[in-house]
Amino acid sequence: MSGAALQRGKVEDGAPIGLQHDLNEAIAQTADAVIEQEMRAVRGDGGLRSGSRHALITVNVFTENVKTPRKRGRPAGRTAEGAAAEKRIFDTAITLIGERGYEATTLREVADRAGVSVGLLYRYFPSKRAIVLALYDNLSAEYARQAAEMPRGKWRARFVFALETALRVLGPHRIPLKSLIPVMVSDDSEGLFAPATAFSRRRVQLVFQDAVVHASDAPPRPLAEAIGRLLYLIHLAVILWWLLDKTPRQRATTALVALLQRVLPSASLTLRLAPIRGFVQSADELFREALFDDMKPGGNDRVNG
Repeated sequence: MSGAALQRGKVEDGAPIGLQHDLNEAIAQTADAVIEQEMRAVRGDGGLRSGSRHALITVNVFTENVKTPRKRGRPAGRTAEGAAAEKRIFDTAITLIGERGYEATTLREVADRAGVSVGLLYRYFPSKRAIVLALYDNLSAEYARQAAEMPRGKWRARFVFALETALRVLGPHRIPLKSLIPVMVSDDSEGLFAPATAFSRRRVQLVFQDAVVHASDAPPRPLAEAIGRLLYLIHLAVILWWLLDKTPRQRATTALVALLQRVLPSASLTLRLAPIRGFVQSADELFREALFDDMKPGGNDRVNG
């Protein structure tokens, strides 16, 4: 066996099969031992001997050119098994957040209950924040999909459709969302008005804006957009009411939506008055400055959903 063959981590053609196996096994065991020693040093439970780094380099020389047989079947990338594992981890995390609250839930507990390693969990969700952002993304995407079926008509009827669609989409997730109220309201990085969550917020907001802009009785576009943004904020207030509603099956929320439905025709009439129109536009500017730091007055706030 030549030295060049040894450095390549394999035996020359023609060497006995048993010798090839023994050498490969020895290389693997040496690599495992050195890597384990390296990991102990990283963890702080053991130091590297002076020769370990040289040994690690030697093992790399042995193994770097060893070709791993290419696996047949599905190519590398997102697999059905991977997608199923990601969904199981996500569903488990949302369930635990609903049971214990956001702060009390740990990723290790999520991994244990989902039956996966912590390493696999971190591959999909490197933090609890990533789970919350995924929840926002999933819900806003489903909401936009269902809201696309909004019927034609007057803006007040379209607003009620958008509001009731939101309640229907969020319904199965009420318990975890209730646990996330402190995060949604006050957290600067994960809250509803945080820059990191703008992708989902604006996806939903655009539904309410378009409900007015494309209505059969739409006012001039600048006013229609302002009304749409204010209706989005009203929708958030109704969602918060719904999350806190203690009545059986949230009957008080159903009554509130019905009350809004009765009041909206009068609100539509008042928009014919110049002072009311001016009030709506001034209020819109204040809300945009206070809450939507990524959407200042005068900016282009339309995004693709």
